[in-house]
Amino acid sequence: MSFLLGPDETLPAGIEVTAREFEEQTALYWRHWTRRLALPLEWQEAVIRSAITLKLCQFEETGAIVAAMTTSIPEAPNSQRNWDYRFCWLRDAFFVVRALNSLSEVGTMEDYLRWLNDVVRGSQGGHVQPLYGIGLEKHLTESLVADIPGYRGMGPVRVGNQAYEHFQYDVYGNIVLGAAQAFHDHRLFRRPEEADFIALEGMGEQAWRFHDQPDAGMWELRTRARVHTSSSLMCWAACDRLAKVARVLGKADRQALWRERADVVRQKILTLSWSDKRKAFAESFGGNDLDASVLLMAEVGFIDPKDPRFVSTVDALEASLCDGPFMRRYEAPDDFGKPETAFNVCSFWRIDALARIGRTAQAREIFESLLAHRNHVGLLSEDLKPETGELWGNFPQTYSMVGIINGAVRLSQPWDVMV
Repeated sequence: MSFLLGPDETLPAGIEVTAREFEEQTALYWRHWTRRLALPLEWQEAVIRSAITLKLCQFEETGAIVAAMTTSIPEAPNSQRNWDYRFCWLRDAFFVVRALNSLSEVGTMEDYLRWLNDVVRGSQGGHVQPLYGIGLEKHLTESLVADIPGYRGMGPVRVGNQAYEHFQYDVYGNIVLGAAQAFHDHRLFRRPEEADFIALEGMGEQAWRFHDQPDAGMWELRTRARVHTSSSLMCWAACDRLAKVARVLGKADRQALWRERADVVRQKILTLSWSDKRKAFAESFGGNDLDASVLLMAEVGFIDPKDPRFVSTVDALEASLCDGPFMRRYEAPDDFGKPETAFNVCSFWRIDALARIGRTAQAREIFESLLAHRNHVGLLSEDLKPETGELWGNFPQTYSMVGIINGAVRLSQPWDVMV
């Protein structure tokens, strides 16, 4: 049976013919789109499915990339951890762009940069929210829908997200990281100009100003503020990438300034986030609790992955946060107690870290296990319950789909072993 859902308007042909044509044109579009991807040799079907999913999470009219298509699917059964993810987080969007760029799909980045440019210009060098609506809406007031029972009756159902009110200082690094490639990539239709660099420096100034100040952190804690290592790390990344862009633009004085600032932030992180007690980088300056987000140190080029301190950190995180192939976000209780489920992207961060360290066989084993927990059409949600393998959290989660692409690109055998 063929059904057409849409406005009441005259069709060019009968329902059966029109439906068949729509289906054929849709399949043809995605076949042409995926043909342009630079796929790894292994796990191509998983990568194609992930890439299409990420592309579908971008709102074409503005370039915004939503974190997930759903609201209020709980992170764990009856946990009250129910959030609305139908917005564009600058953090998540950067990782989406980065993953698709690794497949040589730059169109998504170009569209996203249009939206990001509006965010940057609109901030006038001041505060930037962690998330916005797909049309740059700023006020995403969170409310409860009382007459809807929720997923499996596990309410509440939320509309809006209170995190838009947060101060999350990693956002400035995510902005600069998301925009920096455009200054180096000659394939783009619109190359950035000096005015774009000046605007981006405004985000760098914010990163420099707040690199050692307490915030809600990337996990968006609602009742606790600390100087989070992950936030400071992204502030370092903002300064580091601005120095590299300034070099490309031939601005020696700006390059020197941003390099000096990056070095200052780096030294603070190495000194203040290291925990002698845990033999690991902790989740906050002066803290001892462990957090998977410090694994991003290697991914953004902050530290040599074979540095003994990073290797020791990976070992400590595996001992404290892992249930087999699955990894939780952090060990300390938050606003709702201790996390019950694994956070899928953290499991993929672990894979990336292990591969960089040289533990490739272990990384491949974990990667295969995570792929086996996708649903019947190859998608992942935000969370997973290790005891049952059941998927929880909003769906499909861009962060998780990014992890599939990154893992495959990192671990795949090179093409020349087969051809």
